[in-house]
Amino acid sequence: MALIQHPTAIVSSKAKIEDNVKIGPYCIINDDVYISEGTELIANVYLDNGAQIGKNCLLFPGATIATKPQDLKYDNSPTKAIIGDNNEIREFVTIHRGTQHTGATIVGNNNLIMAYCHIAHDCRVGNNNIFANVVQLAGHVTVEDWVVIGGVVKVHQFCKIGAHAMVGGDVKVTKDIPPYTLVADNPAKVNGINKVGLKRRGFTQEVIKELENFYKLIFHSGFNNTDGIQKYIETHPNGILPEIQHCIEFIKSSERGVYR
Repeated sequence: MALIQHPTAIVSSKAKIEDNVKIGPYCIINDDVYISEGTELIANVYLDNGAQIGKNCLLFPGATIATKPQDLKYDNSPTKAIIGDNNEIREFVTIHRGTQHTGATIVGNNNLIMAYCHIAHDCRVGNNNIFANVVQLAGHVTVEDWVVIGGVVKVHQFCKIGAHAMVGGDVKVTKDIPPYTLVADNPAKVNGINKVGLKRRGFTQEVIKELENFYKLIFHSGFNNTDGIQKYIETHPNGILPEIQHCIEFIKSSERGVYR
């Protein structure tokens, strides 16, 4: 099916738009924009230069993609905001393009980004994530896969949120959130692992229990992170589960420190 474009939409002749795309009333699409097949812009969507939208995405009224980053160091380089496939981007979401530092803001596949969320410049958002209303990501934030973030959560720049974590509503995030954990309260703290989410995604009881054992040792046995990890490795000479290895690498690579 060919492009379906409402007569009130303003679409640059230089934009690259695949077949089976629907562009609703009062949308504005600038020159350096790419939209892949099957995507729909319901109404009043603004795609600025550098926007790249994947297949079968659904953008609701007021969504704004690839506008200039809110960074005084930005030098007007031709950067990108790259959105993957099968994303639902709700009303008044803003996703800014990257700065010259990384060249792009990137959102992966199969994400639900609810109303009024903001994803700032140079963020990296993975796949299968859910952001509730008014989640605010500052610049250079990384969110891995299968993360659920509650409403009105604020994430400080350069923070990382690990895979399969869940963040409770209205939490202020200023450090990294370890994978598979449940974080809530202000000041934020780890309240255990995300058991419900892991069960829903098919993790075995063996893996869930081992994640509990790992974090109990690291966070509740009097060790610092480095010594706790070393102790865990020493007590598992026959090998470590891939999920635990991911946790270890995440904690070791953290630059802002992790919540405990």
